[in-house]
Amino acid sequence: MNPVFLRLGPLEIRYYGLMYALSFIIGLKLAKISAKEKNISEEFIEKYVMNAIIAGLIGGRLYYVIFNYKYYFKYPLEIPAVWHGGMAIHGAIIFGFLWSIVFAKLHKVNFWIFTDIASPLLILGQAIGRFGNFMNGEIHGVPTFTPLRIIFSIKPKFYEWYNYYNSLSLSEQMNYKEIVPWGIVFPNNSPAGMEFPNTAVHPAMLYELVLNFLAFLSLWFFFKKKNYKPGVLTGIYIIEYSLIRIFVSFFRAEDLMFFDFRAPHVISFILIIFATILIITKSKKIK
Repeated sequence: MNPVFLRLGPLEIRYYGLMYALSFIIGLKLAKISAKEKNISEEFIEKYVMNAIIAGLIGGRLYYVIFNYKYYFKYPLEIPAVWHGGMAIHGAIIFGFLWSIVFAKLHKVNFWIFTDIASPLLILGQAIGRFGNFMNGEIHGVPTFTPLRIIFSIKPKFYEWYNYYNSLSLSEQMNYKEIVPWGIVFPNNSPAGMEFPNTAVHPAMLYELVLNFLAFLSLWFFFKKKNYKPGVLTGIYIIEYSLIRIFVSFFRAEDLMFFDFRAPHVISFILIIFATILIITKSKKIK
């Protein structure tokens, strides 16, 4: 894997940035299709999408910085350096949602219409973006020889087990009874390679890529056709992605932590409760 897609002299085009651009182009095209179905002008939806993307990028970075405040307190100049990595999708979702409220208030329209348009496109963009993470060797999983009972434990427990495994002799490691037979070895200069050098790890970013794409297909080709009341599709997206993130986080090695819990698990459970209430409430309302 190589994070650089193309070099033109001093100019580098990286897969991560390329996936962002691809997500934007495809997302805007599909947003215009949804807007046409709802009798919304292309110019209006372009304005919404552009501002929502900016809000999402700011929110994703701010969320990550807050959960890593000790590091960024020491190195404040690194805060805007997004090219070094460090984006959190939950922050992007929250800020994008808040911006949708502001945008709808300014233009005096139902903001659930906009979030319903954005939801399938957002999870498609998340799927495309995970390929950029794969080429960077980030959003990686724990080593594949890890027994499930350790994968499903909180992060400190895994490293306790990993240190024990490293204390074994080579022959003992080779004959370890709980080896799992799949994984990818990332280059040593990647985040995955630096944390687990020369070790096959779960490609957690690819797990999420596949699941996110399946969620997009369900939202775009099935739930979107149901003509739900505004807000219901947004709630379905939130539940689908939250369940995906809960599952994938069991395998991820670098999740943000909230005390002794994985932060994505905490926020995902909260979002599921919110989305369930949203769907029930909106389903009871008359169009």
